[in-house]
Amino acid sequence: MIKVYGVHGSPFVRKVFIALDIKGIPYEVVQQMPFSRDAEYLKINPLGKVPALVDDDLILCDSKVICQYLEDAYPEVALYPKDPKERARAHWYEDLCAGRVAELASGIFFQRFMRPFVLKQEADEVLVAKIIARDLPPMLDYLESQIPADGFIFGDFMMADLSVISPFINAAYAGYQVDATRWPAVAGLIARVKEQPQVKAVLAKEAKALGLG
Repeated sequence: MIKVYGVHGSPFVRKVFIALDIKGIPYEVVQQMPFSRDAEYLKINPLGKVPALVDDDLILCDSKVICQYLEDAYPEVALYPKDPKERARAHWYEDLCAGRVAELASGIFFQRFMRPFVLKQEADEVLVAKIIARDLPPMLDYLESQIPADGFIFGDFMMADLSVISPFINAAYAGYQVDATRWPAVAGLIARVKEQPQVKAVLAKEAKALGLG
């Protein structure tokens, strides 16, 4: 059986859990905090990041690589478009939102959730205000131009949709909501993705793990 190393609440681990659930692939979750300096885990992923996936003798340590492997090895229920141009766009959205967008959303999550509730420190609200007012809007403006008003980016619910909205789930745990008046397409996509049954199931587990439900 496939093993996934990680914890509920990570936007990157979330993508892998949901991808496996969409494809109906059974898997075992091995609880692993990122950057824990666990010597045994560093043998699996020398970067110490999560997720990692083990499938028999195969070890993969990046959410995008993992999801692409799942698409190739278990093609039933597509996660990516077949058209080469659309697939390239899907990978671009995935990279953008796993990079700069996730960095900004994680900044909000770290300051307003991790610092007060886990580290018992005060949040740096000056930094949060800069992220919300200065850094995040250009990313949201761009995403707004790429997302349809209804439905999903490539017609069916796919990895591109999940990749776009996943960082904002973490920001929402810290009290940030995308302004639906300014960015209605982004806010609408977030709402539609969260209603997908596999997403709802994983988010319910996250809420329990984070003490939110």
